[in-house]
Amino acid sequence: MIVLMAFFRALISASMFLASTSIAFAQADYPSKPVKIIVPFPAGGTTDVMARITADQLTKIFKQAFVIENISGGGGVIGAERATNANPDGYTLVMTGVGQNAVAHGLDPNLKYDSLKDFAHISLIDLGPNVLVVNPDRPFKTLKDIVDYARANPGKLDYGYTYASSGHMAMELLRQTTNNCGDPKKKNNCGPLPIVGIPYRGGGPLMNAILANEIPMEFINQDAALPYVQAGKLRPIAVSSLQRNPLYPNVPTVSESGYPGFQALSWAGISAPKGTPKIVLDKLEAAMIQAMQAPEVKQRLESVGFVIPPLGSSAYNTFLKSEIDQWVTLIKKAGIKPE
Repeated sequence: MIVLMAFFRALISASMFLASTSIAFAQADYPSKPVKIIVPFPAGGTTDVMARITADQLTKIFKQAFVIENISGGGGVIGAERATNANPDGYTLVMTGVGQNAVAHGLDPNLKYDSLKDFAHISLIDLGPNVLVVNPDRPFKTLKDIVDYARANPGKLDYGYTYASSGHMAMELLRQTTNNCGDPKKKNNCGPLPIVGIPYRGGGPLMNAILANEIPMEFINQDAALPYVQAGKLRPIAVSSLQRNPLYPNVPTVSESGYPGFQALSWAGISAPKGTPKIVLDKLEAAMIQAMQAPEVKQRLESVGFVIPPLGSSAYNTFLKSEIDQWVTLIKKAGIKPE
């Protein structure tokens, strides 16, 4: 009996060794089948475009297909949540970004994931500013024009936004940053900039509204604004990055327009579910660094006003923490409530 028990123990140990060896070989051979990248927004938007650029590069590097699955809804939260429930084997990745992985932590008290704990962040992909634009039929030429008018006419100046977007947050940051008195001596008209937000369900309706002069202004991603600015259909007032954007060389930053340090960026990265094997993550991180340094990727991003961000997992985690801290603090201060 003792001999028989020893035999079974040895057999179980051998089976476990073979299984672990098999898993290790499979991870070393990663990827041996197509890899899915969840994009938590509809096809055609900025995040989707960046995901397809990434997928093309990873397909070339690994000689294995990286395919896109669009799972939209909840400002990106539904797709992000789906990713946290996926098998952490490296065959499901997800596009992470400012809305679903930073802003959402301030807006949704019942968020079902922690962006710092429930994802393995591989690398940032893009960083870009929002642009404050106005309809050209409006008289505003500078940010000072807008602030002065709003202070002199509280509640009479509207702006458009899509809920929880980087443009929404940029405008709220501007309202708080301009939190001062219209007349410091009289101490009147104090508080955040007294402008009124008009919500729109998506970037398309929002763009149509400002082009039709239904709303006077909005913050919008620089790539989305560019063709309308070039056609004279929108007037750019300021960009939300600390430095001027190469595609808008004559447009000042908010920071240099009287509000030093102002920054509100649109960004996206690629991540995996928590628990994805390190050997797989290391392969993906090395491949992403290689992909983002490809001349054709650099040219394509810069052509629409994005910059190549600091690459790799460590840089992404550090950046993400700072973004969560910034937007959670702002949302609390501004009293923004979930829709």
